[in-house]
Amino acid sequence: MSKYSELKKINVNTFSNMKRDGEKIACLTAYDYTSATMLDKAGVDLILVGDSLGMVVDGHESTIPVTIDEIIYHCKAVKRAAKRAYLVADMPFGSYHISDEQALSNCIRLIKETGFDAVKIEGGETKAPLVRKLIEAGIPVMGHIGLLPQMVNVMGGYKIQGRTGPEAMLKDAKALEEAGAFAIVIEGVVADIATTVSESISIPTIGIGAGVGCDGQVLVFHDVFGFFDDFVPKFVKQYADVKTIISEACAGYINDVKASRFPEDKHSF
Repeated sequence: MSKYSELKKINVNTFSNMKRDGEKIACLTAYDYTSATMLDKAGVDLILVGDSLGMVVDGHESTIPVTIDEIIYHCKAVKRAAKRAYLVADMPFGSYHISDEQALSNCIRLIKETGFDAVKIEGGETKAPLVRKLIEAGIPVMGHIGLLPQMVNVMGGYKIQGRTGPEAMLKDAKALEEAGAFAIVIEGVVADIATTVSESISIPTIGIGAGVGCDGQVLVFHDVFGFFDDFVPKFVKQYADVKTIISEACAGYINDVKASRFPEDKHSF
């Protein structure tokens, strides 16, 4: 049994302690009260309200359309559920790109209105000055390097990063570390490069499609439990096929209603 599983509430310092002790960090996304309740009770260390909700909840083709108001709405629901897990919110595309003042305003609003613990911002060295300002304002920041979903239109698609070597990734990671980020998500990066980055910085790395060498892993709720199969990335391991279970149960309900088998007397007043 991990000593960290006994914590009543995880805080920002827990993750550096976990890295020091060689304890892997388990993270998942959640977007509503019910799913967050299940994850929190199961013992997940960090819950991310990701802008991935734009795809798996709202049905968009990318994360680009997600707004700060939508993130805040989902964060409020998750906050009501989670008691132990550390809570991080994605800052969506356009919410921190215009100016540092806009970014500070939106991040402060999110923290105040949701009670979340931290925000996550995509980008490496170029975002380091903003990360420093947010931390100076009292907002913990998780960085995000490698494949950047909010930059998909510039990148020309969801392309694996790091094939040319570790230099650029190391530069980004160290800039975020020096700016004060408490952890960094490494997404869609060649495994050995992600391992090199993880071993070269003092703060934890959370991998998604970046191999086992990261200090923790994060996946999307709907991918892990089989709710979403429009596209299943190679790096996803599906731990349950809940979509099939619900579909079969729904068919049973429909059949019972149409055949007058439901409701029975025990379901009636």
